Amino acid sequence: MDLKDFQAGLPRGDLWIFGYGSLMWSPDFRFNEKHPGHLYGLHRSMCIYSHRYRGTPARPGLVMGLCRGGSCWGMAFRIAAPRVPATLTRLWHREMLNRVYLPRLVAVHIGHRRRVRALAFVADTAHRQFAGDLSVEATARLIAQGCGERGNNLDYVANTLAHMEALGVHDPHLARVFGRAAKLCGR
Repeated sequence: MDLKDFQAGLPRGDLWIFGYGSLMWSPDFRFNEKHPGHLYGLHRSMCIYSHRYRGTPARPGLVMGLCRGGSCWGMAFRIAAPRVPATLTRLWHREMLNRVYLPRLVAVHIGHRRRVRALAFVADTAHRQFAGDLSVEATARLIAQGCGERGNNLDYVANTLAHMEALGVHDPHLARVFGRAAKLCGR
């Protein structure tokens, strides 16, 4: 989906954005509110080969996508209506250049009683860069080798884990993958 089509389907007003990977700790846009958020029906997965930000075509890394099933904690950001067009343009340049994600409005729970519709980037399982469900060892090897425009793949995972822990969320699978990748890197 291109940006113009996505914008045409948006309701007017403020826009919420749900970050579950680097958008949690490096959103690169101004926001008016920021809250921990939880969504159901999708889970965080190291499922996308990174050929640009955390790897190269010759030495791919892995980045996160949302996949069906489970749930996911992350960060919800509210963008004021006047800044929505510029923010979406930045996000499309960052997240949608190779169209490995499907932009979706999803229900995100903030606090005990508040629910908002937020833009989330869901993994496109038909895309050639979709890695799917890899073993811990295969995932760790790709993370250990990955380095791209936005830095080292291992640091990407470490930052995500640190921000999840700050929210009180522990992901044993991602922690296991990180531990194995760190050993492969000699850390």
